[in-house]
Amino acid sequence: MARRLGRLKAAEITRLGPGRYHDGGGLYLSVGTGAARSWIFRFRRDGKLHDYGLGPVHSVNLSAARQKAFECRAALYAGNNPVEVRQVQRLERALAAAKAVTFEKAAEQYVTAHSAGWRSVGPERQWRQSMTDYVFPVLGKLPVLAINTALVLQVLEPIWQTKPDTASRVRGRIEAVLDWAASRDYRQGENPARWKGHLQNLLPSSRKIRSVEHHAALPFAEIGSFMFELKRQEGTAARALELLILAASRTGEVLGARWGEINLVERVWTIPAERMKTGKEHRVPLSDAALKVVDTVAKLGVDEYVFPGRVGQLNPMALRRVLASLGRSEISVHGFRSTFRDWAAETTAYPREVAEMALAHSIGNQVEAAYRRGDLFEKRRRLMQDWALYCTCSAEVTPILAA
Repeated sequence: MARRLGRLKAAEITRLGPGRYHDGGGLYLSVGTGAARSWIFRFRRDGKLHDYGLGPVHSVNLSAARQKAFECRAALYAGNNPVEVRQVQRLERALAAAKAVTFEKAAEQYVTAHSAGWRSVGPERQWRQSMTDYVFPVLGKLPVLAINTALVLQVLEPIWQTKPDTASRVRGRIEAVLDWAASRDYRQGENPARWKGHLQNLLPSSRKIRSVEHHAALPFAEIGSFMFELKRQEGTAARALELLILAASRTGEVLGARWGEINLVERVWTIPAERMKTGKEHRVPLSDAALKVVDTVAKLGVDEYVFPGRVGQLNPMALRRVLASLGRSEISVHGFRSTFRDWAAETTAYPREVAEMALAHSIGNQVEAAYRRGDLFEKRRRLMQDWALYCTCSAEVTPILAA
């Protein structure tokens, strides 16, 4: 039962015992058994009695509570439900907050939230670059709730047929940012960048625009003369490219290498799982030539990274610049893995699985993967030593037989 004490006074509130006290006009003070005290507006709507919380006493004083109760009575007089009015106000505030979140801001928060789970700085750099080049000029300053299909197409159509691979990645990144924004209640409705059942009806498949182009690779017969010229190049980037070729590794694996991963005594470079595409630790046997590269870099000054850049690890573009300086811009850095694989298949008798493990490829056959627990390390050590010897020879070599 509510206790009628007439108009409450601020000074007497703290002395009231447990119960509910009526201030008049539907305003009540609810006093709990402890220190809990809060304001309530009680009203009847459609034959039902409703209690509408106005806030705790420590945050809403008596004067403010009476003002809130007055506003509730005014809403009732106008035919509105105070509870529904508050819900509308909350939606309006949420809408105002969403309008303040631009696509560029949402993309930045998305990258910040996910970059810790990426295995290297490469994906983050690619994300930011593609957003800067293609997306932000169109969507960057717009609120995420305003992004629609027409705007997404405005980004994609200019590059969809000329750069289908890039455009496909950009589409996926826009979709990811908008999904993140929807999860944060910054937008509602279907994602206008989704492919299945939506953009696939408006754009041709990127796979049908042109056949998949593999990374341009140097023919293995030319690797000897190429390595001769590469050794004459000075600088950290040239040595990084040299090790990449000798170890048949990926760009991110080499540029992200830290000194703590390399054991010079056992001649092994252990790449942790979080930096591998397969998500599994990979041991790389270091040939004599690879060890010589590591020793040369160590003499340049030890940093956290084996191949440091101005800030952090060396930029991948540095390796491309080395290729350009050698007049080989037509080939890709990643293509040297194909060069190694072609050499192993066509000039040696090493089993296919040895070469595949040297490349840290996942074993496609699950039964085969289950029965082979080891990593064929000693066989791979001999393979990589033979590869290093081939790289120092001329193009004319005698096929190598596995030991």
